[in-house]
Amino acid sequence: MKPRPSPGTTKQPRGIKVVIVGGGTAGWMAAVALGRLLVPAGGQVTLIESDAIATVGVGEATIPPIRTFHAMLGIDEDAFLTATGGSYKLGIRFEGWSRPAESYVHPFGQIGTDIAGLPFAAQWLRARQAGDAENLDRYSLEARAAETGRFSRPIANGDSPLSRIGYAYHFDAARYAGFLRAQAEAQGVTRREGKVVRVETGPAGIAAVHVADGTRPDGRPDGRPDRRPDGRIDGDLFIDCTGFRALLIEGALTAGWEDWSTWLPCDRAVAVPSSADAAPLPLTRAIAQPAGWRWRIPLRHRTGNGHVFCSRYMSEDQAVARLLDAIEGEALADPRVIRFATGHRRQFWSGNCIALGLAAGFMEPLESTSIHLVQSGLQHLLQMLPGTGAASSVVIERYNRVMTAEFVRIRDFLVAHYHLNARPETFWRDRAAAPIPEGLADKLTLFRHGGRIFRESDELFNETSWLSLLTGQNAVVEGHDPLCAALPIDRAATRIAQIEQVVTASLAHMPPHAEALARFERR
Repeated sequence: MKPRPSPGTTKQPRGIKVVIVGGGTAGWMAAVALGRLLVPAGGQVTLIESDAIATVGVGEATIPPIRTFHAMLGIDEDAFLTATGGSYKLGIRFEGWSRPAESYVHPFGQIGTDIAGLPFAAQWLRARQAGDAENLDRYSLEARAAETGRFSRPIANGDSPLSRIGYAYHFDAARYAGFLRAQAEAQGVTRREGKVVRVETGPAGIAAVHVADGTRPDGRPDGRPDRRPDGRIDGDLFIDCTGFRALLIEGALTAGWEDWSTWLPCDRAVAVPSSADAAPLPLTRAIAQPAGWRWRIPLRHRTGNGHVFCSRYMSEDQAVARLLDAIEGEALADPRVIRFATGHRRQFWSGNCIALGLAAGFMEPLESTSIHLVQSGLQHLLQMLPGTGAASSVVIERYNRVMTAEFVRIRDFLVAHYHLNARPETFWRDRAAAPIPEGLADKLTLFRHGGRIFRESDELFNETSWLSLLTGQNAVVEGHDPLCAALPIDRAATRIAQIEQVVTASLAHMPPHAEALARFERR
């Protein structure tokens, strides 16, 4: 009979060891989320990054789900905005996407309220067809506040539109990574400086990564801290945040690539910061260009500018020149060209390795979804997190299926922007004539016949988002929901006009965006 262990000597099972390879926004988002949840349970989280490897730094504009992510992590909004030079965002203004002189706002938050038991959209479409309704933006508090430079956080009164304000942020991506790093290290995450020079594979997938030493080519120390000769770092779970290189998921495990350049052919972006606006609007601008589009993102300390384009229709030199000519204010750095391919890994999770951020896939930042896809990948991972043993094939297959569906639905939303255009340039005519994915074709057909919009399960973009896009870019709609006939058109028009009046009254209670940001400048 084996002796019983004495009190205090019982060996506790070790927690899961997670190794995150790569820093930047994706790496540190993973570190702060996993550190908060795993370290208190005895787990270990190590992040490996090299100061010698630059990050892409995309993702300065976000969408409202980031607030849920921050709430889960206990991140204070004021501290976050102060640290990152952040500003508020109420939506995206699309300029020239249908025709050169037209624009519309894709707002966050709710548009209108139900009328006679039917969604506002159904009654508004019927009234607009009868000439009894204004443009959709008139009924969105967020759209009108964004255009007029006003902002307010939601108030406590649940009956007011001011209590339901939907918003997100603009922020400096490099500062955000630094902010998250401080949060993660305070939670017990270990940062390891160095370049991964070898990936060791095994039956589970990745067995370990080897980090280079810190010596110069002549063998002398380079003075950088926390380096060890060919340090071997093993783990139970590896998170690939190595950007477009996809060092683990593709370089070592050959997860495969699903190419979407047929539907989204833009393959270059030029980025350059410029001086800050005196009175920044709380919106992202997406401005159509002859072979792509241009973004403008107002932060408190600077403005982010970029030009996404297709190299088959415009050279890099031409794209840089167009961006520099369009900048409002002084350029603060030299333009930086980023080359990319649109698509995703065929396997986001392979063996014991999960790809996040650019290692998982890329879609141009037209609807500010880059950071959301990192967040979504993390949230699904946390739901299916394995222990120290291998994850079951069912878990891995489900994760890959869910993430593929997320990417596909966002892809279709982006493709719709290009498909529904009436611009004259060759690039745009080609985009309008190109075949579209089957799921998008179904959505457009449903909208054409009666203005119906259906949200698929947990699809990111809801009915309001699709309505803003489809009506903003003049998608064809024939007829309306027959149930609208239960309410006479004049009564529906009266109710719609009342909604506009409530929005107008609410707008008057929102201070200027610059005033909302001023308190951060005083810190």
